[in-house]
Amino acid sequence: MNFSMTFCCVFLAVCIIFSLLTAVPMVADAAGPPKKTKSKSQTSDKKGETKVPEVKLSDLNVIDRGLVEETPKSKTIIKEHQNYCFKTEEQNFRGEILGYVTPWNSHGYDVAKLFGGKFSMVSPVWLQVKRSGDGFRVEGGHDIDKGWMNDVKKQQRKVKLMPRLLFDGWAGRDYQYIFSNENAIQKLSRTILDFYQKYKFDGVVLEVWSQLGGQRRSDLAHVIVHICETFHKQQLKCILVIPPPIMPQGSSMFSKDDFEALEPVVDGFSLMTYDYANGGRPGPNSPIDWIKKCVQAISPEKDSRRKKILLGLNFYGYMYGTAAGAEPVVGHRYIQLLKKQKLKWLSDAGEHVFEYKENSRVHQVFYPTLKSIKMRLELAEDLGTGISIWEIGQGLDYFYDLL
Repeated sequence: MNFSMTFCCVFLAVCIIFSLLTAVPMVADAAGPPKKTKSKSQTSDKKGETKVPEVKLSDLNVIDRGLVEETPKSKTIIKEHQNYCFKTEEQNFRGEILGYVTPWNSHGYDVAKLFGGKFSMVSPVWLQVKRSGDGFRVEGGHDIDKGWMNDVKKQQRKVKLMPRLLFDGWAGRDYQYIFSNENAIQKLSRTILDFYQKYKFDGVVLEVWSQLGGQRRSDLAHVIVHICETFHKQQLKCILVIPPPIMPQGSSMFSKDDFEALEPVVDGFSLMTYDYANGGRPGPNSPIDWIKKCVQAISPEKDSRRKKILLGLNFYGYMYGTAAGAEPVVGHRYIQLLKKQKLKWLSDAGEHVFEYKENSRVHQVFYPTLKSIKMRLELAEDLGTGISIWEIGQGLDYFYDLL
């Protein structure tokens, strides 16, 4: 009898302790959703006690608050990164803005709803097109969220919803099938259009160019032109994702000639000016001079054609020196790593970095800051381009004050 009572008391105490521990909110895969009360990002004081910083909406944006600087303190970033200006509909960038949203970083859905008025286009990464016998099918419809779509477009916002469409799982014979068959191109275009009209999307973001590694460019351009023209007949837009024309290894999958062939019919080019470095060659993710050269390589003149280029901004970073060589870093992870670190400004690259040592390994962490983003927005305005952001679920909430 005494043993049973003791066991029950111990079991009850364990349950109470467990319930208290699980009441502490866990950090999600991406930075916690914007709130007016508490944040999901946690820091610790000198005694090791967990503190949850408050989110305080500001009357001023990050520029007016003096937060855009070359020498930011890590404690300031940790304290302020979720505190954005309450003027969430105010636009500060004059060009077009495309923001990608991915299902695996759900915070992007919240960002699109909250800051949707700042974007020209939002592209959820939902859909894939695949060959099916002599026809084609669009998959990924299970991810479509009509309620979210309505929230993004609330209050008669002008933002367009244009899901990305990935040519997924295509083999060489599948491409050859459409390259040699005009009827197949028409069927492909119609299949895509019918699906997008069914869900009342405003257009499509095509991701297909890089899949062929720079091969069969004229054939691929012919297909893209046909798809875009099919969409234009229904007053829908067509954006094409393109790789950077200049890479460290010297190879190029997209050129000035490709741009000039496609520009008359494509409404915008989502230029992937990021991932310049890699695990075997650590360094800045997107050196600012390289970005400028990429834009000028495909559009030397600042004219109306260049406006169609959407200069790519990464809202993620990388940590180098890991066992795998490199690991991606998103907002919440960056805040965890940043504690007590000192950021260094790399003026040539226009990026911040910090280093720390762990288990005899030296790690370098590159991640965008207000200063690096502001410089790229200014570059885009100077070049006369728009911007595209991969992706909005990976950034820090106060980044959007700059848009």
